[in-house]
Amino acid sequence: MRILFLVYHGFSEHSGISKKIHYQVKGLRENGHDVHLCYYDFSPEGHRCRYVNGQVIKDYGSGMVAAIRQRIGYDSVYDYCKKHQIELVYARCFQNANPWLIRFFKRLHKAGIHAVTEIPTYPYDQEFRNFEWKMRMGLKLDQLFRNSLYRQMDAVVTFSDAKEIFGQRTINISNGVDFDSIPLHHSQQPTASSQLHLIGVAEVHPWHAFDRVVAGIGEYYSQPPSSTPRHPDVYFHIVGGVHPHQMKEYFTPIIEKYQIQDKIIFHGTLFGDQLTEVFNMCQFAIGSLGRHRSGITVIKTLKNREYATRGIPFIYSEQDSDFDQQPYVIKAPANESPIDIRRILDFLDGFAMKPEDIRQTVEDLQWKIQMEKVVDVVFNHNTVES
Repeated sequence: MRILFLVYHGFSEHSGISKKIHYQVKGLRENGHDVHLCYYDFSPEGHRCRYVNGQVIKDYGSGMVAAIRQRIGYDSVYDYCKKHQIELVYARCFQNANPWLIRFFKRLHKAGIHAVTEIPTYPYDQEFRNFEWKMRMGLKLDQLFRNSLYRQMDAVVTFSDAKEIFGQRTINISNGVDFDSIPLHHSQQPTASSQLHLIGVAEVHPWHAFDRVVAGIGEYYSQPPSSTPRHPDVYFHIVGGVHPHQMKEYFTPIIEKYQIQDKIIFHGTLFGDQLTEVFNMCQFAIGSLGRHRSGITVIKTLKNREYATRGIPFIYSEQDSDFDQQPYVIKAPANESPIDIRRILDFLDGFAMKPEDIRQTVEDLQWKIQMEKVVDVVFNHNTVES
């Protein structure tokens, strides 16, 4: 199968989204498909260019005119699809529905080329609530044209349980994992130690609600020691970028209220061995705890799968059918209450699963398996439940 994987932006070596896309492409190729990765980026000369597999297929030039041309010009992608006999275009939503994109997918449809678009988070409108005005205006444009856009598709790929999105049928899959890129967890802290180290990895947004953990640690230290013999020191390691507004709005007031500056460690962005080193300091991980803040109830987040692939137990608050019944998971209430640290301690006191046993439970979530579900639905007219 000849597949064009269409991305409306460039890549960053350290971006989780970039890594995910490359793992998806890898998964398709592992199934024997001929995958052409199409993306938009700047050339070394500063020109705005459309690339496929690292080769420029369209140079839009530089300046404001070039910026407009790349937003409305998809003829080069269409011509590439025709020339290389592409059978399926797999696009990744960038909340960028517009008349020119509609025209592009309409032409694909008339040419007999199948097309799907992956919407990573659905619904997503509420996530724009606190964004700058330019991004909110972009969302308004997307809202005007997205139903018309998705009518040109074979389906919408979603990690939710929705059966229809923007008037189009869905293909429900799970976010996947790449075993080759994620090492097994090896905690340096025994479960019965005098310290509990928690880790949360994310480019921090309000819907991660890490502030609920900070508040929980504050409450833990504000209470007298429990009658139980175990009352360890608790630390929370936050790995990833934290916008100054998020720090001021969600973290600093709680940290100062409880005077727990030494218990909350902001590492910034870490990768590779540095990230693994912090993971191995910790015994428990923090998933999303505030998806309700953006109006989401059901979602299959990438982070939950990455934690399980490492083999570390974790907590989250949304509905995720892949993990809701797993013995290495704690489900938090989907509200604003502080996370109960004593509950995590009691859970770990009786926890005995090994990292390799946790990883084994997500073998069917590897990208090779998840991406092939999309191809099966489009070309074999199968139905799929994630």
